[in-house]
Amino acid sequence: MARIVIAAFTQALPSALTGIQDLFYLAGMKLPAGQEHAYASDQMVWAPELIVASVDGSAIIDGQGRTYAVDQSILDIDRCDAVLIPGFVPNQVSKPPTALLDDITKAWLKKQYQQGAIIAGSCSGVLAIGEAGLLDNKRCTTTWWLHDELKRRNKKACPLWASELLVDQNIVSAGGPLSWVEVTLQVVKMLAGNALAQKMADFAIVDTQPKSQNFSVPRGYKITQPLFISQAEIAIRQGYGSSMSPKQLALALSVSERTLHRKIKNLTGHSPKHFIDQVRIEYACTLLANDNQSISAIALTLGYSDDAVFRRVFKLVMAMTPSQYKQSIKLKTLS
Repeated sequence: MARIVIAAFTQALPSALTGIQDLFYLAGMKLPAGQEHAYASDQMVWAPELIVASVDGSAIIDGQGRTYAVDQSILDIDRCDAVLIPGFVPNQVSKPPTALLDDITKAWLKKQYQQGAIIAGSCSGVLAIGEAGLLDNKRCTTTWWLHDELKRRNKKACPLWASELLVDQNIVSAGGPLSWVEVTLQVVKMLAGNALAQKMADFAIVDTQPKSQNFSVPRGYKITQPLFISQAEIAIRQGYGSSMSPKQLALALSVSERTLHRKIKNLTGHSPKHFIDQVRIEYACTLLANDNQSISAIALTLGYSDDAVFRRVFKLVMAMTPSQYKQSIKLKTLS
């Protein structure tokens, strides 16, 4: 029997704590003893053990200030197959708490990952995975307004802008406060296969196809860490579909080319041209991972009139071709 732990931490989003369990109940994968599923036409052959666990086994105070009872302590769980970490209710400035985990929890998560468990986080729950030191050199994502925060807290991570769900070496990450649905479906897919994940989706009436968050981002989106870089990223993203040179970016930001070069170089270590390419290729990675468009169509979407130029730039930024990247995504998703 597979063992799945739902991590209950202080300030956790209560809808996720309960909703993850509801998905399993709706699909008949986890029912109280003696009960039969009212909607199932055939017997569900996979019924994992679900455990809601806090650090010490005591009830937590969730993000709505309510007491939320748990099943046991994480310290009583020596081994599991997956850990699901819901997002946290943000504070007044739309940021999750600075310190999400204590040292005991970090060590426990590392141990589970090293033993082969899937570690999955939704929204700001991805930041908790980073606190445990599990995002180094991993492709990951979070909700669009926490993208810069994820980069700031995890210097060695590889966050991709506006991707809804990513899988990299048993680390599952997703963006959006309600992305615990996609995360749960992905974990079921990895542990029990596509058919059972689809059956869960059918009972819950949700879409199994990950999408980009890009179209949900307000045009006025601003993050102030650092403000100039955030404004530059916004200008570049709003220019998808047309070419953009450093001169055009400087004009969009109302600064001289010389000032643009100095600020971008000081803040990122790269030239404005490299910075523009990097932001665009981040979105290209999202499209390659979550879209059925051809590479040529994606190049055109991002403003590259010549897909040969796009392929060359992509290889410079990612150290692999778009085709190789797309294949690596497919292999990691199936593994």
